[in-house]
Amino acid sequence: MPVHVLILGGTTEARLLAADLTARPGVRVTTSLAGRVSRPGPLPGVVRSGGFGGADALAAWLREHRVDALVDATHPFAETITANAARAAATAGVPAVVLRRPGRRPGPGDRWHSVASLAEAAGLLPGLGRRVLLTTGRTGLAAFAHLTDVHFVARSVEPPEPPLPPDIHVVLARGPFTPAGETALLRDHRIDVLVTKDSGGPATSAKLTAARELALPVIVVRRPSLPEGVRAVPDIPSVLARLHLDAG
Repeated sequence: MPVHVLILGGTTEARLLAADLTARPGVRVTTSLAGRVSRPGPLPGVVRSGGFGGADALAAWLREHRVDALVDATHPFAETITANAARAAATAGVPAVVLRRPGRRPGPGDRWHSVASLAEAAGLLPGLGRRVLLTTGRTGLAAFAHLTDVHFVARSVEPPEPPLPPDIHVVLARGPFTPAGETALLRDHRIDVLVTKDSGGPATSAKLTAARELALPVIVVRRPSLPEGVRAVPDIPSVLARLHLDAG
């Protein structure tokens, strides 16, 4: 029987890992997507969409489908999914690996303000600017809905979920973005502060470069902690080594 690997996906790393594994003889890959994006890109292997219904339901799915290894390659802020995956893998006795791209650190010229939540970011905004670019995803904008004297430009792949701030302009766009394009966006909308999450990866670097060049303050929401006892690996070779597939 081939080795069955379940990837909890939705990230670039998950797609690259699925491509690597499906090219290997004796490996069967299923990628699970949360279903929050209506038109996800193509993925190799078997793809399922929608949640499992919690840790116990995921553990049952792992047993029923004879999964040999679970790779959590979800977004660094998918806190609930990561917690459920860790519990499910332990319950089902399935080896699990968490793949997380490294986070970012401020460099020379960066004006970063690190916060623990979107609510904390909203609390800082009145003292930093009145024209804000939000690149925190389409959920969670309710944290800014009470700010009536701030103009927001919210960028996301799909329309953000209400409630929203009263003064908001939505930009629907999918990266990758370039520093030149991000600089133009910031200038065109006269942005004076950027709010983002520490998602890591090259897809998020352009806006940070643009903000640095324009000397804009950036509010960066820190990543949630991993579940107790769970450790992440930073790249695909590390996942393959943990799964003992690095020589295959």
